[in-house]
Amino acid sequence: MKKNIDAMNHPTKVKESIGERIYTIVVYLLLILISATIILPLLHIISGSFSDPMQLLTGNVSFWPKGFTTSMYEKVLKDASIWTGYLNTLLYTVLGTLISVTLTACAAYPLSRKDLFGRNVFISLFIFTMFFNGGMIPTYLIIQKLGMLNKIWALVLPSAISTYNMIIMRTFFENTIPNELIEAAALDGCNDITTFFRIVLPLSGAVFAVMALFYGVAQWNSWFPALLYIRDRSLYPLQMILREVLIQSDIGNMAGSTGDVEVIGDGLKYATMVVSTLPIMCLYPFLQKYFVAGVTIGAVKG
Repeated sequence: MKKNIDAMNHPTKVKESIGERIYTIVVYLLLILISATIILPLLHIISGSFSDPMQLLTGNVSFWPKGFTTSMYEKVLKDASIWTGYLNTLLYTVLGTLISVTLTACAAYPLSRKDLFGRNVFISLFIFTMFFNGGMIPTYLIIQKLGMLNKIWALVLPSAISTYNMIIMRTFFENTIPNELIEAAALDGCNDITTFFRIVLPLSGAVFAVMALFYGVAQWNSWFPALLYIRDRSLYPLQMILREVLIQSDIGNMAGSTGDVEVIGDGLKYATMVVSTLPIMCLYPFLQKYFVAGVTIGAVKG
């Protein structure tokens, strides 16, 4: 009896073969290498944003600040366009996420019902859009004809539904909500709309949270639609301001004189990058588990 208890408390370890050890070492080395390619540039940007401009200009800054200063952040945060971009991005993210999640749910729930007439045809049409689209110019012409140029709707409506996200949500409804529950609601006199709001919706909090995260992060990082459809600079999202700073080197308003631009240009760019991505950087560690759930939540059944 004592031997059995000791065996349960101290299970025998399976000895790894030489091939398995080599495989484990290679996997860890690859993971360390990939992590280094992500972390080291990020550390350099953060260090440069807190470093003395002359130290950065002469190339003395690597992964630790030299001549610690917060002057770059003071200049960035004094720029009115940064705050305007922040407010616009928050508005676009909240409104776009709300519209996207609502429309995705309205498409996913009917497609999860096997009694929907023409269900396979509709699913095929949705999947078709994942591989083929009209292109940039036809899309621009449609936006123009609808009168959405230089308006907020051009940034939130054309990309309101992601077919990939819709398939994930449809699969969740199909595999998680018991069909017997839907039939019981129908016997009690509930129509499809009542069933969705009173039965399905309360049981689908997880997938709605995942969809909100997917759409919210995508909307926060979006800049290309604004480049195509927005001409009024007061409507620019934060990522467009960041693009101007990084690609067009438009930092004159932040720096002041021309001499300042030449000396502190890189420091201002690094500080702007940190300010623009700080919210997502802070939120991601808390949201990572939801992203993992979102990737696997619809993988049980296609």
